[in-house]
Amino acid sequence: MSISITRLTSSATDFWPRLEKLLAWESVADAKVTQTVRDIISQVRTRGDAAVLDYTRQFDRVSVTNMAELRIHPDRLVQALANIPAATRDALHSAAQRVRRYHEHQTLQSWSYQEADGTLLGQQVTALDRVGVYVPGGKAAYPSSVLMNVIPAKVAGVKEIIMVVPTPDGVVNEMVLAAAQIAGVDSVCTIGGAQAIAALAYGTPSIPKVDKIVGPGNIYVATAKAMVFGQVGIDMIAGPSEILVVCDGQTDPDWIAMDLFSQAEHDEDAQSILVSPDATYLDKVTMSINKLLPSMPRAEIIRHSLTRRGAMIAVRDLEEAVQVANYIAPEHLELSVADPQALSKQIRHAGAIFMGRYTAEALGDYCAGPNHVLPTSRTARFFSPLGVYDFQKRSSLIMCSAAGASELGKTASTLAHGEGFTAHARSAEYRIKK
Repeated sequence: MSISITRLTSSATDFWPRLEKLLAWESVADAKVTQTVRDIISQVRTRGDAAVLDYTRQFDRVSVTNMAELRIHPDRLVQALANIPAATRDALHSAAQRVRRYHEHQTLQSWSYQEADGTLLGQQVTALDRVGVYVPGGKAAYPSSVLMNVIPAKVAGVKEIIMVVPTPDGVVNEMVLAAAQIAGVDSVCTIGGAQAIAALAYGTPSIPKVDKIVGPGNIYVATAKAMVFGQVGIDMIAGPSEILVVCDGQTDPDWIAMDLFSQAEHDEDAQSILVSPDATYLDKVTMSINKLLPSMPRAEIIRHSLTRRGAMIAVRDLEEAVQVANYIAPEHLELSVADPQALSKQIRHAGAIFMGRYTAEALGDYCAGPNHVLPTSRTARFFSPLGVYDFQKRSSLIMCSAAGASELGKTASTLAHGEGFTAHARSAEYRIKK
């Protein structure tokens, strides 16, 4: 059965409203989910470990009597690394090395300068003390997420990283544990869901309170992260995965079809869009999609995703393609064109830009080096990829000399009186040379 994908043309009078409707995504949890998460957080805050154990028994169907049973011993991580196939182990090591090398370029440094009167101004950079990393468990096991969330924190200098990962029915994923060993996780606890987020945010007798929580999860996890924000920092509230491909019509249509599949296979809400000035090429890619789809293990998920949220968009030229891309602000943007570097300079909103016909988005998911934790749902307009800077803080440095305090005091006094804050003014005035 041929797949039916939405077709849009930029010259149509209703193009922009139709595009906006296609992109619309409400990531807000419904009332039932919100209330459930609120109750879980309240229980964990008041009952601590006992609540975590109860929810683990209920949701993960694991029979446990104490928190010690939910701890993964460091030796178990070493064992997991030895258990996985050699080729997998080598791939994880290679990916980790590349991710680490890339993120080492992001490290912020402290700086300062001294003014003529001796006043020192600057910025002091410090790492967060403790970070919690949430990793999905069960069927949705992502060792790549372990690398992408833990390694930047390690590069930043975070002192302690606690990983939480649910193990439904007691099933432990060896690759996830192996990735934790490679990345340098300090401790692992097999808990998940909103209860894990609450435990990390508020702390329990067995789980220390963290400063920031990062990592993907289901709607309950995302809702919990939103609720505890402010108590702790979070990375972002992520929506469904997205890919936007801009192609000049010269790339093998099978390649592009598979690139669209690579995001559509995540889930039915994922979004895959192709933009091209060559309408005939859009037809060719559609033919490739129908040809290749039956061979995909997750064919039904891909079919639903492409039918519900996918699109083929015909534009006048590449300049207009850029305009559409900047409006969409995609999580992943492939520029499958003759001169991708030149075109990339016109892109203002995208989580990650994959340049050239040979650069499949999948490479960025696993091993290219840049982080795969990216802004979704058009938030690339104001969010950036997860990086070292998300695990570092900046403190301003101010040290006045006597002369500097006197001169600055005059300015501060005038402004403070203007705002009606007398104590502010007098505090500055005490230091003015008479």
